[in-house]
Amino acid sequence: MKFSISTTKVTETKSSCLILPVFEGGQLNRAPKLIDAANGGIISDFQKNADITGKIGQCRMLPVQNKTYKRILLVGCGKYEKYSENRYKKALTSALKKLTSTNHKSATNFLAAGHKPNKKVDYRTARIMAEVWHQISYQYTATNSKKAKEFRLNRLSLGTNGRKRNPEMKKGFDHGNSIGSAIKKVKHFGDLPANFCTPSFLVQEARKIASTHKTVSLKVVNEPEMKKLGMGALLSVTAGSIEPSKLIILKYQGGKSNQKPIVIVGKGVTFDSGGISIKPGHKMDEMKFDMCGGAAAIGILQAVADIGLPLNVISIIPACENLPSGNATKPGDIVTSMSGQTIEVLNTDAEGRLILADALTYCQRFKPKLIIDMATLTGACIVALGHHLSGLMSNSDDLAKKLLAAGEAAGDGTWRLPLGKKYMDQLKSNFADIGNISGGGGGAGTVTAACFLQKFVNDVEWAHLDIAGVAWLEGNNKGATGRPVALISEFLIQEASK
Repeated sequence: MKFSISTTKVTETKSSCLILPVFEGGQLNRAPKLIDAANGGIISDFQKNADITGKIGQCRMLPVQNKTYKRILLVGCGKYEKYSENRYKKALTSALKKLTSTNHKSATNFLAAGHKPNKKVDYRTARIMAEVWHQISYQYTATNSKKAKEFRLNRLSLGTNGRKRNPEMKKGFDHGNSIGSAIKKVKHFGDLPANFCTPSFLVQEARKIASTHKTVSLKVVNEPEMKKLGMGALLSVTAGSIEPSKLIILKYQGGKSNQKPIVIVGKGVTFDSGGISIKPGHKMDEMKFDMCGGAAAIGILQAVADIGLPLNVISIIPACENLPSGNATKPGDIVTSMSGQTIEVLNTDAEGRLILADALTYCQRFKPKLIIDMATLTGACIVALGHHLSGLMSNSDDLAKKLLAAGEAAGDGTWRLPLGKKYMDQLKSNFADIGNISGGGGGAGTVTAACFLQKFVNDVEWAHLDIAGVAWLEGNNKGATGRPVALISEFLIQEASK
């Protein structure tokens, strides 16, 4: 897709189709008013006869004659006074989906992320436009005979209706294109079956990013080196699998050499059977999505490198399988983590926190400014928050506030949950320094999992995102979502703007 900016007046725009907003109650803003007047009141007539009511996402295509544009696509944007970025995104998604079912090759968008043009609105309008295109154009065809649909639409312009070009528009397109491409990649990784997307496959994909960006380097820690490093927690998870585990370290150097890095850690369990504590067979196929945190960490690093943010960012992905066998770790086994702390493995299906424990300890060698980890960690998070919000836990109020704000801005929301000694006490073990689950019950599975991870971050500013409820969709729409790439990318962009 080629994105561009058109500063021509709306009535003189050369385009296959103009995308124009219509609000409930018949209200029109400047661009559709001018087009309505230039076409004999065609839009007003459609509104008068309720051919379009302005309901959010409603679309109507109108033919015109003897104009520089061939079609008008009216898009419902809801109530004028309640218009927002979120409603803009919904309206634009409907419009572009409509256009992809036609033979139109170009379109000019006169919707905007707000009523009053300014730098922020221009940036968000362009960025969301690019992100939405990547969202609706994603197709999975890697393992089926279905051919990818070829979209005729190949050029999208942002119309200013005669207003001068704002550099924030180009910036928005660049950011949205990079983030949208990264989300597409993460969705693809998640959708691949576990016999395709293995730890070794993730290494290959990380290597592609490093080979195409001078600012990115790759290091891979293999199992023999893990053993030397004392990563007993990570190795205990992969003990039952033939597929070797990998610790993937992608480093992006966009800031000064003395700038402390932001470290992103992503859980990369490419298939989670539960191990000896085996899961029920129902929906076990969805455990191929247990690597979505690791996939997101790779995608985020790609987005950061594509944008060229003036930051130092490191993505660390502990990647492995969790399978039962004669070599597998057993409930009650005690393992020694890289930090030296011993862990009683009370349940082998609480494996994500074990691999993250060693990855978080490994992070310390980079003397990070802060650490954010992302993991499809607990079913309890789905019980608490459903499939709408990620669970957020942090040892820093400042970091938590920034992530909450970034999630709101990116449309990739989170909800903060507590931490504390009472929850930490639930992890006490009679036989090791800590248990990997609460030995005496007490609930709060999402919080106690985060408390477990907190034992391995020392005094570094840290946040944990439990993405178990948002990383993929179920049912007829089954597939990875690419979350929380948008959230973390937004956070990093804000950090870079300081």
